Amino acid sequence: MTSRAVCQQHGNTTTWIACQPPDAVVYPQSTGDVQQIIRICRCRGVPIIPFGTGTSFEGSVNAPFGGISIDFKDMNKVVAVHAEDFDCVVEEGVTRNQLNEHLRDRGLFFCVDPGADASLGGMASTRASGTTTVRYGTMKDNVLAMNVVLASGEIMSTSRRARKSSAGYDFTRLIVGAEGTLGVIIELTLKLHGIPEAVSVGVCQFPSIAAACDAAIAGIQAGISFARIELLDEVQVRACNKDAKLGLPETPMLLLEFHGTDTSVKEQSERFGEVAGEYTTSRFEWANHPDERSRLWKARHHVFWANKSFMPGADVIVTDVCVPISRLAECVTETKGDIERTGLVAPIVGHVGDGNFHCCVLVTPSDVGALKRAEGFVERLVGRALAMEGTCTGKHAVGQGKMSYLEPEFGEATVNAMREVKRALDPLWLMNPGKVL
Repeated sequence: MTSRAVCQQHGNTTTWIACQPPDAVVYPQSTGDVQQIIRICRCRGVPIIPFGTGTSFEGSVNAPFGGISIDFKDMNKVVAVHAEDFDCVVEEGVTRNQLNEHLRDRGLFFCVDPGADASLGGMASTRASGTTTVRYGTMKDNVLAMNVVLASGEIMSTSRRARKSSAGYDFTRLIVGAEGTLGVIIELTLKLHGIPEAVSVGVCQFPSIAAACDAAIAGIQAGISFARIELLDEVQVRACNKDAKLGLPETPMLLLEFHGTDTSVKEQSERFGEVAGEYTTSRFEWANHPDERSRLWKARHHVFWANKSFMPGADVIVTDVCVPISRLAECVTETKGDIERTGLVAPIVGHVGDGNFHCCVLVTPSDVGALKRAEGFVERLVGRALAMEGTCTGKHAVGQGKMSYLEPEFGEATVNAMREVKRALDPLWLMNPGKVL
């Protein structure tokens, strides 16, 4: 399709990076279709941009040089479920919610939860993580194998279904996080987990954001097995209250979840209650009813839209960094002070169990001064994370927005090695050009 509206929908639409639509959008129905599209584009020197659900915050689906967007919405079959091996095979366009609906009756679930109902191919491409990473890991830990169409049109299988292998190069982890710049994912083999017998969700308020971070760190260091541990600062709680009518006290808070047996969940939650008591006088309150748990997590997953409505007319500049757990409280506290000094409105929310947090900067597009302050804030945030031996992005990937930070993070030699890998697999530089490198 070449209609302007459809092409606009396939550029970046979720954050501050300007939309750069493709020249056309195609909807393959099979692996053969994808191969044919890529071979035609290669012959004509046309850029290729894979598209899952378009939830990227860093412009990963933009088409800065024009080209063809390959929309995988119709390649959405669950190919096979091997319940006895705790794995499954899916096409690129299957979303995480779709997969978990398919698995529910088998007592299994796929664990990576970035919040958005993203496609699993897109999640692999951006090396996504999310609220459950503290227990189950990121996409790199949960993708066993992939089939990938290379720039030549050939299909590369990166591995087999075995849980481990020492055969050859680890192409699975090379493609995971490559953002479609090395090839187009068409099929994934994923790890699965059993649905836990018991789930408990708790909310705890803290007098400061530092106290909340310190409690999270202390809980992890005490060996408590969290399934999720999410931080919301008081501004983010206020936005969620306004959007979802939660009625929560508007102070920094942790939203936690434990998985296991009834006995283990009770034990872990009681242990964290004792730890939290060292950092707050607030009661640790449990949301044991499924409807109440669902309401809390729905509000957490919808923070982007809550923030967008918090300041009507504002755009949301979403950015993230990740630091070692021991530096988390320091980094978040310094960032909070930076926000206040800059005069910005920027709710903070984070997957603090793994040192990853997000700032959602709210800026009116016509306010040139505020946009400039926001850009300066993002630069300082990344610089702060790198100075603490962290990374410029723990979840959102590089895309267009964070390309300039790769060399400060890794050094010239590493980035040059990345370019050599790119040239080897994509000599014409057609696979999602203008991203990562």
